[in-house]
Amino acid sequence: MVWITRLASISSRILRNSPPLKRLNLRQAAPLCSALTGQQNREYRVIYGDTSKLPNKVRHYVEENVRLCKPDTVHICDGSDREIELLNYILQKDGILKALPKYENCWLARTDPADVARVERLTFISTELQRDTVTTPKYGAKSQLGNWMDPEDIDNELNMRFPDCMKGRTMFVIPFSMGPVGSPFSKIGIQLTDSAYVVASMRIMTRMGSRVLETLGEGNFIKCLHSVGRPLPLTSPLHNNWPCSPKNTLIAHLPERNEICSFGSGYGGNSLLGKKCFALRIGSILGQREGWLAEHMLILGIENKTTGEKRYIAAAFPSACGKTNLAMMTPSLDNYKITCVGDDIAWMRFDDAGRLRAINPEAGFFGVAPGTSSKTNPIAMDTIKSNTVFTNVAETSDGGVFWEGLEKEMDNGVKIKSWLGDEDWKKDETDRPAAHPNSRFCTPASQCPIMDPAWEDPEGVPIDAIIFGGRRPTGVPLVYEAFNWEHGVFVGAAMRSESTAAAEHKAKQIMHDPFAMRPFFGYNFGDYLKHWLSFGQKENVVLPKIFHVNWFRKGPQNNFLWPGFGENARVLDWVVRRCNNEDIAKRTPIGMVPKFDSLNLEGLDEPVDLEALFSLPRDFWENEVNAIYKYFDEQVNEDLPKEIMNQLKELESRVQGEL
Repeated sequence: MVWITRLASISSRILRNSPPLKRLNLRQAAPLCSALTGQQNREYRVIYGDTSKLPNKVRHYVEENVRLCKPDTVHICDGSDREIELLNYILQKDGILKALPKYENCWLARTDPADVARVERLTFISTELQRDTVTTPKYGAKSQLGNWMDPEDIDNELNMRFPDCMKGRTMFVIPFSMGPVGSPFSKIGIQLTDSAYVVASMRIMTRMGSRVLETLGEGNFIKCLHSVGRPLPLTSPLHNNWPCSPKNTLIAHLPERNEICSFGSGYGGNSLLGKKCFALRIGSILGQREGWLAEHMLILGIENKTTGEKRYIAAAFPSACGKTNLAMMTPSLDNYKITCVGDDIAWMRFDDAGRLRAINPEAGFFGVAPGTSSKTNPIAMDTIKSNTVFTNVAETSDGGVFWEGLEKEMDNGVKIKSWLGDEDWKKDETDRPAAHPNSRFCTPASQCPIMDPAWEDPEGVPIDAIIFGGRRPTGVPLVYEAFNWEHGVFVGAAMRSESTAAAEHKAKQIMHDPFAMRPFFGYNFGDYLKHWLSFGQKENVVLPKIFHVNWFRKGPQNNFLWPGFGENARVLDWVVRRCNNEDIAKRTPIGMVPKFDSLNLEGLDEPVDLEALFSLPRDFWENEVNAIYKYFDEQVNEDLPKEIMNQLKELESRVQGEL
């Protein structure tokens, strides 16, 4: 690491003082770094696969980065069962994965405690013009809608990290498709990484392997470069055998080069570059260029078994706010059947007939473990019993896993080892949780018992309703419907939610999280809003209805007023009936809410206080309006479309005049 730092310093001085070289990118820097250290391009061994069979563009990308990162060996991933058996053997041998004999082909990983979540503050998008990436906040405030870095600075930062970063390690070449292979909706990426854990996870989360290369041919792809940042031999010991470099972590998106570069973290959305980096940040940029939407949304099907009618709904909630639970819901209403298309990301575009259609670009679930149980999400519990990688959960003495929420499902006498290695962990003897709050399961979507028959349809499924939602303990009703498309876009733009453990935020606070996309916008939020608004101005399109839900409203005793989980089918029932234009809604200042007795509460175990669930306290909504004004003024400023400001003014007028 000392050598790399010294090289970085030399490189930076050359970059600053030599005008012809001032804008070197990673590809240009590779031969310079070799010259500085007296090293020429050296031979490397391909230990799996054949580089000569790669498409020319892919082979050139691999060779450029071999020269830059200096791996000892190269492994070209084919996605086969034989390959994953080999990788799991390597990961066990290196102490990164541990087999869980209680289940079929399941594994446990424990990370370095410094590498446990997305690092939003170290995630950047680099464009020539700052305004292309982020809005310009007022009063010198820091943007909360993404981090921009100048291309020259980002290249300097990358040049300080990637040269020789894979010495002693294997570079894995991962060809992957976001979306069904060959679908007109889908996009292809090539990820280069020195982490076998990333390969094993990408095999679950994407369609990965030789079939993707055959489909790609000589076409274009998103370039994804990743390194854990710990070349061999190590200069300091690893924690939990988990290679990472937290002090040097950087996640960079370079949309003008269709490229993602991630350094220093081996965890989740920082390293599985098909997920948030590609599917949302770069995906949203591609969507703006090409006229579609890349959104942080689940997709579910809801079928009325009595009438045979089926609708599809997309819903946007912030991470760890119940997307997976809703997408895999076991409905409490017997006449409904729920099917899952996806639990996290939706790519949507209008077809030739004007219907909005969506695909799930992922092939797996990367779900938050704590809180998941046979009571809250029995479908998820069935899904994860095989072929799953668990990360930062607790381990049980009978070869299984444990996290907060599974207390009632533990056999007597079973001992728990926490994610931090605490032996014989007991809840009443420590303040430390057994599992990290952001611990995860990574499991194939194909083994979910309720996957929709059309979940891999290359044309996608038709979307009838879009739902926004978040954690709001007070003031926000259980459900309301937007007046129209423009008002619905405003509802998405004004979303606020209590923070969760999915990112590095420490304390619970109500955060603005427009469209549940705050950490994932690939371009200027004002332009993003204009993009959404533009669909409302198109002719011959069928616009979905837009709703907002809040499962998390609390009463005076800090108790949840709505039972949630399977009972949320009662809200979806109302949503579907509104899509059929049933007269079951009444107008309020914030939107259309259920008329009295129009929400099906038959069979609920305990009575629900509808008055409390749907009350709209005037002081709360006056404060909400002021908070939204402040946010739009400070954060979006002159980039805010006038239509959204008009919607806010109209909300203010209604709150003052009607509440």
